[in-house]
Amino acid sequence: MIRKCDAADFEAIYEIINDGASAYKGVIPDDRYHEPYMPREHLRREMDAGVVFWGLEEAGELAGVMGIQDVKDVTLIRHAYVRTAKRRRGIGSKLLAHLRKLTDRQLLIGTWADATWAVDFYEKHGFRVVTYEEKEMLLRKYWNIPEQQVATSVVLAEK
Repeated sequence: MIRKCDAADFEAIYEIINDGASAYKGVIPDDRYHEPYMPREHLRREMDAGVVFWGLEEAGELAGVMGIQDVKDVTLIRHAYVRTAKRRRGIGSKLLAHLRKLTDRQLLIGTWADATWAVDFYEKHGFRVVTYEEKEMLLRKYWNIPEQQVATSVVLAEK
């Protein structure tokens, strides 16, 4: 079952993000990876800034989460993670398909360039990596991230 997450899901969202983000260790720049990857305060700020999480629930437990956020004239897919023990079961695909139905705006996704599994996932679902010039403009217009993260990220857009 896919459902909108609420305040009672905060700890589960926190756990899923930090469990899933363990895949970044040794892949993304060392100064961008820390434990926890996303501290509670950061997660709270993201939610306060309008990131709405949706989760796929199995047997009464969230197995994966994906956020969606309207920013200016686009919609961003944010913080998409599946519990490590539940990967490769279609959870991310189901969440992405659901979130795509929630907006008629241009969808954009930002991720680490070296997270090739994430880039491959989105490309498999009809997104394309934008050009370097587009990426630079889009990350600065729609995201609030440090310059080093801009340099080491990619943006994907629907084809």
